[in-house]
Amino acid sequence: MDYLDIDISLTDEDISIQQNAHKFVEQVMRPAAKKLAQLTPEQQIADGSPLFDFLKKAYELGYHKIDFPEELGGMGVTALQKAIVQEEFGWGSTGLAIQMGAAAAPALGGMLSMNPALLEEFTMPFCNCTDGSIRGCWAVTEPDHGSDTLGFGEPFFVSPEVRPNCGAKRDGKEWVINGKKSAWISGAAVATHVLVHVQIDPTKGFAGMGAAVLPLNLPGVSRGKPHEMLGNRELNQCELYFDDVRIPKHYMFLDNPDYSYPFGQQILAGFNMQVACHATGLARAAFEEAFSYCHERVQGGKLLKEHYSVKQKVFEMFSRVEACRAITRRAVQLNGNIFPGFCEYSIAAKTTATEMAFQNANDAISILGASGLSTEYLTEKLFRDARENLIADGTTETLRKVGGHFLFETYPRPRSSIQRMG
Repeated sequence: MDYLDIDISLTDEDISIQQNAHKFVEQVMRPAAKKLAQLTPEQQIADGSPLFDFLKKAYELGYHKIDFPEELGGMGVTALQKAIVQEEFGWGSTGLAIQMGAAAAPALGGMLSMNPALLEEFTMPFCNCTDGSIRGCWAVTEPDHGSDTLGFGEPFFVSPEVRPNCGAKRDGKEWVINGKKSAWISGAAVATHVLVHVQIDPTKGFAGMGAAVLPLNLPGVSRGKPHEMLGNRELNQCELYFDDVRIPKHYMFLDNPDYSYPFGQQILAGFNMQVACHATGLARAAFEEAFSYCHERVQGGKLLKEHYSVKQKVFEMFSRVEACRAITRRAVQLNGNIFPGFCEYSIAAKTTATEMAFQNANDAISILGASGLSTEYLTEKLFRDARENLIADGTTETLRKVGGHFLFETYPRPRSSIQRMG
């Protein structure tokens, strides 16, 4: 169905970008996601997989470089236009949307470093790639560490007793990386490069982390087998192993642990915004599936859309879509135009949008009934994907704790604090 975007501030250019993105998503992304979800994890990454056709078409249109400025070869779009495109991606496939975001991670690391050597070796070649042959991933979580990597403000975060599974040591003009990253690295099974977080100061626990970008064809790098997940099945994920992997010192672009905290905060702010946009698109997709079904399914001698209770439920779904879109675009308009950003706003958008998307996917199944659980309909996939997105980039519970920490750390007590009655 044609969906009304009530943002009257959208320009003709914004609307054109939105329409073009939707056309690509409807004609290319959704069909590719459907084909990939029917394959085994091994088949998904094999030669001839629909994944590579999808990536080639996405790169040809420049969607892989949406986060980069024109001077580096990027699309040079506005923050709002990024949100518009990412929402369409979420409408089409949150798994492939995450794949696209992960593909850009090493190039983004090069851009954040502003190191000319990294820009030349990683960022600009990625932006100039048109066939999908340069693909990145972002390795943070580890076999023994998930949400605790986001333990900002917690005592354990700075404790040397907490040891990450992957670390690096300086050796002359090189760094040597050893350890492993967990099986949940999006896009790792087909990646050519990685942005990897490693401990560089064991005395500081997770506060002693650094970050490096490197090609994955270096000696000592290996991968685990791809995993099959409940949701986002079209997204390949696997472990990465580092066995005495040597990199030149400039690859370790974050080589001072004092900058680990603000770097982690900004990375979290950026990727949480992206996931929020994807969730908004998924919430919209679930609403549209239910809305359309109500026009064709007859129960009790009349169409579903004529039932009082169905009208209520569908309107609640519609309202969630608008709430998701409002908070997500507000966060993007803020953090997409300033640096450093306010992480708490991205977290608010991500936790709100992913939870509402899950509610919409659940309600869509309620409306479709048994059909909603059938693989013949999109709703069962949306439900699975929505559940997984509640964990992607941090669980809701963990992120809300982190957001609360940033609130108390950043803002003074309001002037309108509670007044005691005399």
